[in-house]
Amino acid sequence: MEHLLLLKAVILGIVEGLTEFLPVSSTGHLILAGDLLNFNDDRGKLFEIVVQSGAILAVCWEYRARILNVLLGLPRERAARRFALNVFVAFLPLAILGLLFGHAIKDHLFNAPTVATTFIVGGLIILWAERRRHQVRIVEVEDLRLGDAMKLGLAQACALIPGVSRSGATIIGGLFFGLSRRAATEFSFFLAIPTLLAATAYQLYKERALLSFDDIGMWVAGFIAAFISAFIAVRALLRYISTHDFTIFAWYRIAFGLVVFATWHFGLIAWSAS
Repeated sequence: MEHLLLLKAVILGIVEGLTEFLPVSSTGHLILAGDLLNFNDDRGKLFEIVVQSGAILAVCWEYRARILNVLLGLPRERAARRFALNVFVAFLPLAILGLLFGHAIKDHLFNAPTVATTFIVGGLIILWAERRRHQVRIVEVEDLRLGDAMKLGLAQACALIPGVSRSGATIIGGLFFGLSRRAATEFSFFLAIPTLLAATAYQLYKERALLSFDDIGMWVAGFIAAFISAFIAVRALLRYISTHDFTIFAWYRIAFGLVVFATWHFGLIAWSAS
């Protein structure tokens, strides 16, 4: 049983790492993977939240030089302070709305039909965004203004609904708001750091009664798997967007959502319905 639990932890860690920074929704994938692995009880749901720390570390490591430059430059460099303020402002909408409505959302929307619906709708929005003419006015992340940061934060807040995709909402929102593909993608990476850290810390405190030293092996296995897979995914995405758009992710979301709907409707897989 212990080996089976470790295997589940590794699988969920890989799912988290591969999907956290792609516009496909890590939460949606983890809900579905938890159903398939029969690891969707309170203990499993806590693990799904906290394993995000591995993905966070991957982004911190990939951008360690830029993050360090910002931190060291805060006392004396205006650009560093503006960058940090933009990230903070963009973080606020999801944090506030999550505290107000997070519990109700988890009670009513964390299920397969919701995820399938948002997968499909999100895919259609990506297709729409890619068919629009892009008018780029912000080429680099450092060029963001406070108003841009607030709009990106509101876009990210849509990801409170499972299946929407935090990174997807931020990236595609960025395209609508005039950011280049790289600027929108990189800002979604930087914004993930405070967002996922806050979510992890909050869940650890809220569900502290579920924490057990016996689970340390499961946590370590999931953390390592999430770190490695997220590191690979971040680098691959940056290379991909240099020559491609996000259309492939749209079709993936639509196809995956239709498969989940079909298997749920015909009772082929016992997805959670509530």
